[in-house]
Amino acid sequence: MCNKSTLPTPDTDTPKTCIIQQAHLTDLPAFHEVFDPARPVEVDIGCGKGRFLLARATANPGIQFLGIERLLPRVRKIDRKVQRAGLDNVRIIRLEAAYTLQYFIPEHSVQRFYVLFPDPWPKRRHHKRRLFDEAFRTLLWTRLVPGGEVQVATDHLDYFAEMQNQLDADPRFESVPAMERAPEEQTDFELIFRGKGFPIGAAGYRALP
Repeated sequence: MCNKSTLPTPDTDTPKTCIIQQAHLTDLPAFHEVFDPARPVEVDIGCGKGRFLLARATANPGIQFLGIERLLPRVRKIDRKVQRAGLDNVRIIRLEAAYTLQYFIPEHSVQRFYVLFPDPWPKRRHHKRRLFDEAFRTLLWTRLVPGGEVQVATDHLDYFAEMQNQLDADPRFESVPAMERAPEEQTDFELIFRGKGFPIGAAGYRALP
């Protein structure tokens, strides 16, 4: 017969994780079961290895952060970093960006989106795979609170010009200054590009009511 003192506690039964659990794509929890509606939410789209995400979350404990990343090894690596840092304001979801915005994030629930160094798909025949298009801009606008922001940055100046042109021409957005990111908030890709002397394009836009 098992002694009560040897029974595992709930804490040891359920390892801590910041990864949003899902059995399959359509099995998603309600957004407001994961995030407190009374506290702002910021979303890092394509958070990579999490350098920017963890730096922002550490510096802003009153803000809730969601990182979106497709690659499982990166998701697991971020989770380990979050647990080591003892952060309780970070969640990670392993999904495509547009799918996450459409099916997980409700309208008018995000204070700020970060799109930092997205895959530029540089070959012209691959441009249709780029993240930014009219449908994605609509998802951004509908998910932002009025006055919320999207901040973009990339070393690929052709793609940067394309993103700027799209957002400048969209009456639902207005230009605002690009955020100044501290050195520890520079992404892993950005450190590489800056180390090679590549110019970086950065811009910010506010969602109009």
